Amino acid sequence: IFEIEKEKMLNSAVMTCNFLGLKEGNKALLCLPVEYISGKMMVVRSIERKLRLIVSDPSLKPVEHLSEEIDFCAMTPLQVENSLDKLHLIKNLIIGGAAVSESLKRKIAQNKRLKSIRIFETYGMSETLSHIALKQLMPEPQDYFTAFENVAINIDERGCLKIYAPNVNAEVLQTNDLVEIRNGKQFKFLGRIDNVINSGGAKIFPETLEALVKQEIPNEAVFIGLKDESLGQKLILVIEGSESADLIEKIAGIPFEKSFHKPKEIIFIERIPRTPNGKVNRIELNKIITERL
Repeated sequence: IFEIEKEKMLNSAVMTCNFLGLKEGNKALLCLPVEYISGKMMVVRSIERKLRLIVSDPSLKPVEHLSEEIDFCAMTPLQVENSLDKLHLIKNLIIGGAAVSESLKRKIAQNKRLKSIRIFETYGMSETLSHIALKQLMPEPQDYFTAFENVAINIDERGCLKIYAPNVNAEVLQTNDLVEIRNGKQFKFLGRIDNVINSGGAKIFPETLEALVKQEIPNEAVFIGLKDESLGQKLILVIEGSESADLIEKIAGIPFEKSFHKPKEIIFIERIPRTPNGKVNRIELNKIITERL
């Protein structure tokens, strides 16, 4: 729990509304829990821009009964996954709370009814009062997040993102997210420094490899590094689901950029452990796999 100024929340709302070009009288749909910053900010944006706010109970299928066009909505990836048949009714959709998987990106791209709407993935945290940057997924997919006006970005000596957004937080926020910065205003997420695998002296970003693998297979796939005497850490690919020769064959055909990006071993597991908010619990997974081997 931390205290924030209402003025800072209004500043954040202005940045999002300006970026998306929202106008007074536009319709917004609230389908996120208001006890979290994501839901609170939907209310604040509606107050700031005088939007017509439609309130829906937070659920996995928030637009199930939607029959009218909406100008703006924020959802989690799981909500989007369960709303693909109705997304065309939303003109501007932002997705946050967790990374958008490659399989979900593919489903969005293949849905011809979504060609005329704008969909963005968000980057932010509670301390930045939801997001400070957006990355377009539709109609033209982008690789880089674009920071809002009045947001300065930089990297520290580790290559991790530093954020200075005085309109929403007086402090410089230091993240553990490894990024590549372009044009001073755009950045590409490479992975969490906590998750970096050091195998034979080479640094491997598991999130980058996972995105590549998930373009080829529908299953959840996670790269972990297990202790190894000669390599330091051995690269292991864990796949959720039953063992499949077809999946192994597909993975063998993936054009990994470096030879050491190929997993030394592929392990199938019935269920990959997750945190309460649905993110992969890498520490728990590492422990499970270590015990199995």
